[in-house]
Amino acid sequence: MNPELVLPAGNLEKLQTAVLFGADAVYLGGKEFSLRAFAGNFTLQEISEGLNFAHNRNKKVYITVNILAHNQDLKILPGYLEELARLNVDGLIISDPGIMRLAQKYAPDLPVTISTQANVSNYESAALYSELGARRIVLARELSLDEIAEVKQKITAQIEVFVHGAMCVSYSGRCLLSHYMTGRSANRGECAQPCRYKYAVVEEKRPGDYYPLEEDEKGSYIFNSRDLCLLEYLPRLIDAGVDAFKVEGRMKSPLYVASVAATYRKAIDKYLQAGQEYQEEELKHWLKELSATATRPFTNGFMEGESPFIQDINQEKVSLRADFCGIVKGYRKHEHMLEVEQRANFGPGENLQLFLPEGEILPLEMEVIYDEEMQELDRARHPKQKVLIPFHMSVPEHSIIRRM
Repeated sequence: MNPELVLPAGNLEKLQTAVLFGADAVYLGGKEFSLRAFAGNFTLQEISEGLNFAHNRNKKVYITVNILAHNQDLKILPGYLEELARLNVDGLIISDPGIMRLAQKYAPDLPVTISTQANVSNYESAALYSELGARRIVLARELSLDEIAEVKQKITAQIEVFVHGAMCVSYSGRCLLSHYMTGRSANRGECAQPCRYKYAVVEEKRPGDYYPLEEDEKGSYIFNSRDLCLLEYLPRLIDAGVDAFKVEGRMKSPLYVASVAATYRKAIDKYLQAGQEYQEEELKHWLKELSATATRPFTNGFMEGESPFIQDINQEKVSLRADFCGIVKGYRKHEHMLEVEQRANFGPGENLQLFLPEGEILPLEMEVIYDEEMQELDRARHPKQKVLIPFHMSVPEHSIIRRM
């Protein structure tokens, strides 16, 4: 069985983007019980719409019900689980044994994936969850490649591994820092991400006199982990029998989702078809693409085992970051016009690209831009403004306009 590429979907637009740009499956949260309470998230009606979109393209949708539940949560969970069963979602992602027990009672036909939040870091823990009925287990991020392979050899359940995106400074995401600093619990989906803030040191007898701990030109990030990127490890993870590769980022932009989905899709397919390690130039090209939407430098995490220092990826510094400027909503073939919904201020004369589903990139040399009444504009300035852009060929709906 080929490994499944699982992408985040913070809202319906990101779900559509992930599916069209290469994901085999998406994971998303409802309005409650999910560890990303401040992502757009989905109503039951939106989950139904997302399911239809994905299933029509033979893709899967998993629902996160992965908070660490309190008593009051248990009173309303049964009805929610029954609704998810009625919708026939492709599975649930759960970290709390109590929620797993409720799921087996109120949604017994839905496959269960054990979340990384459960901190499964050895084959005995994985075997226990497998015996309890879990179909798949997302291993803790803190495992080495050898440990992942050993777990896979000793259990019958599928295993899933995070391969890309932001990492918490705590063990597999179980953190109290946000709750301590802001009153928002990360374990209930409300993380304020204080580990990614910028900090300075203050000496006790010199209040107000800040001593920055410099790391780079943007400042110091004392708690802030580098972003995970296991692109070059995909061949060995595939050979180890990993069943699914997971990407973090339900609160990231559709451009991030598109870029990561398309890049990992190409890398997975290339190895499955060719059966050999990637060429250096291929890796360099893919890392450059991924770097354009990254917020931090990359690391390989714990792939080579624990060490005093996280291993850095050999990542070329990218001076230009990609900006998500708009999304294509249609094409007027008689007028040769792209219908675009704006996402960031952009206009003629800029270095723009069209990023198409499946990963093709076309230059967008824009000399003029119009509003919906064909009045010429100097720029697309307003949030979600509808604009028309002359272009010589039709491109698929959901293609992305980005500035490099």
